[in-house]
Amino acid sequence: MSQIQLITFDLDDTLWAVKPALIRAEQEQNDWLKQHRPGTVEHHTHESLFEFKKSVWKRHPELAHHISKMREQSLYELQIAVGYTPEDARIGAKEAFEVFLHFRHKVELYENALRVLELLHPHYTLGAITNGNADVYKTDAAEYFDFAILAEEVGASKPAPIAFEEALKRSGFRAHQAAHIGDHWEHDVLGARNAGFHAIWLNASNVGWPHDSEPPLTIQSLDELPNLVASLGEF
Repeated sequence: MSQIQLITFDLDDTLWAVKPALIRAEQEQNDWLKQHRPGTVEHHTHESLFEFKKSVWKRHPELAHHISKMREQSLYELQIAVGYTPEDARIGAKEAFEVFLHFRHKVELYENALRVLELLHPHYTLGAITNGNADVYKTDAAEYFDFAILAEEVGASKPAPIAFEEALKRSGFRAHQAAHIGDHWEHDVLGARNAGFHAIWLNASNVGWPHDSEPPLTIQSLDELPNLVASLGEF
């Protein structure tokens, strides 16, 4: 029997490709602004809008791990910059962000993701740990997850250990009983290792390990995950 009792998953680019959802969500958000807060974004190019966002990030380092609040702050300042009142800008930022978040969750899971989650769920506690603001319970994978942790909830992003530690608290397991799977070599692999988890790298592109530490357990497809996790009990 495998010693692993808990499996945690990164979400974006691990269970689904995030870029299509983000592009659509951003477009829907901007369309809402054009209709309800005219003048806010029409004069911006994609590049200038990104530069504006970066300026907001620099002015608000306290929001570095609060991605939703950071986006709302950017939306607020975009409106203030063109003359909307603080009250209108606050209302507009909240409503535009709600539009963004709705479409941000219109993700299409990888073809094998639901199949793998269905296989794992009867045998392991499954959790989500994400630096983004995706709510796994608003996706087709909802029924398979026992808990989910967002960086903005714990005030720190992976590879900081706090989210992994929170996963252990919620599940009741110890670090050596846990495995984390993710696509990002630093956030997911080094983060999991630093927290004492077994780290599994989803390296779909088969790129070389970019760190000077020992390469992690690696899979190119989620289909490989059930057998790999089961084999950890044999080490």
